[in-house]
Amino acid sequence: MYKSFKALIQKLFPKKILHKNELLFRYPFGLFYKGSSCQCTICNNKLRTFINFEDKDLLCPFCGSLSRTRRLYDELLKNDLIKGTVLHFSPSRAIYRKLKANISAEYYSTDFTNAFLADYKFDITNIDQANNKFDLILCFHILEHIDDDTKAMQELYRVLKQSGSCYIQTPFKNGDIYEDATIKLPEKRLEHFGQEDHVRIYSIEGLNSRLKSVGFKTKIINYKKDSTFGFYDETVIVCKK
Repeated sequence: MYKSFKALIQKLFPKKILHKNELLFRYPFGLFYKGSSCQCTICNNKLRTFINFEDKDLLCPFCGSLSRTRRLYDELLKNDLIKGTVLHFSPSRAIYRKLKANISAEYYSTDFTNAFLADYKFDITNIDQANNKFDLILCFHILEHIDDDTKAMQELYRVLKQSGSCYIQTPFKNGDIYEDATIKLPEKRLEHFGQEDHVRIYSIEGLNSRLKSVGFKTKIINYKKDSTFGFYDETVIVCKK
């Protein structure tokens, strides 16, 4: 039902209008999901259930947030991290709206390919910002797209303040990192790495080791499922200098 509704709206309205009025378009559909069993941590709407996707993700009908986005925002609030200078790579629209509106933070949203709503277009392997600039960096599901991921990690380290935190997540697999620079075709990348524009699949320890190799001190955090807020089991690596 949701996918059919989304497809219809996308046919009727240009993308700019959809993005500007997204919450308005979502609201009448969200009313079908109103209840008291669940709650979105981003828009705070109470639901009888989240929208369950086939890829095992849970979407809030009111704001469009996915599981990892709700968890991330919840962690930022709990740890009082939405302040100072914040660098956010390819943010989802749900969290972009919240962080952009927060007057406690100087928010730098960036997306290099124009696929996400963002205010800047930084190359993660050559970030056009000063050393030690950011109090918080959010880098979720980015590094698996980057050919020279070591250079990207070095840049994240360079622009992070001494007292800052960098939250990193990618898809993970067991064992070692799997990558092959000779695999270029989108259909082959889908077959080998799970998505047409991915260039590797990290293991948790593999990514952690690479982050340490550029100077980061890391903490691996394993989160548990919480049906009330539509959270799944997931792992995040928090990096500091």
